[in-house]
Amino acid sequence: MEEGSSGMGVETKPGNELQPLSPPQLNGSDQDALLSQVEDELNERGFVVANVDKVVNWARTGSMWPMTFGLACCAVEMIHAYMSRYDLDRFGVVPRPSPRQSDVIIVAGTLTNKMAPAFRKVYDQMAEPRWVISMGSCANGGGYYHYSYAVVRGCDRVVPVDIYVPGCPPTAEALLYGILQLQKKIRRTGTLFR
Repeated sequence: MEEGSSGMGVETKPGNELQPLSPPQLNGSDQDALLSQVEDELNERGFVVANVDKVVNWARTGSMWPMTFGLACCAVEMIHAYMSRYDLDRFGVVPRPSPRQSDVIIVAGTLTNKMAPAFRKVYDQMAEPRWVISMGSCANGGGYYHYSYAVVRGCDRVVPVDIYVPGCPPTAEALLYGILQLQKKIRRTGTLFR
């Protein structure tokens, strides 16, 4: 290998090496001026109060804990989304076994008339703020069983739904996209309470 060349086959001339960037250093008087400016903004404009919503919504989007309510075949795709290929844990989406620990419920499958009261009870046990993802054609509107006497024609007749994920069954990518859309919706909310 020639002198002045890197191990990757790209030649560099001496003196042209990349230097790491370091953050600008502030001396004591500059730090005092910056702190006094921030303090003035806090006192005059309520800067922190205006951004508390953003911080809280950021924390909510980074730690959504869904109550997985798998009712039929869509639950298989929901489970698939939690496995290593799509890994919902990297988005802070960790399934919880109890509705009291959850803030999102994913309804995956056919909601029947007999199951509707139990579904409503689970939803009522969740703490505020809470969100609902309706996954699949059956949860969205009855799907294939729309005209059956035993099927609820959409879980939005029982609880308010925030995100609809279409498909029969929707893929794991579709559920992942629905979760990302819910995160965007949470970020857009401007209040601490829903």
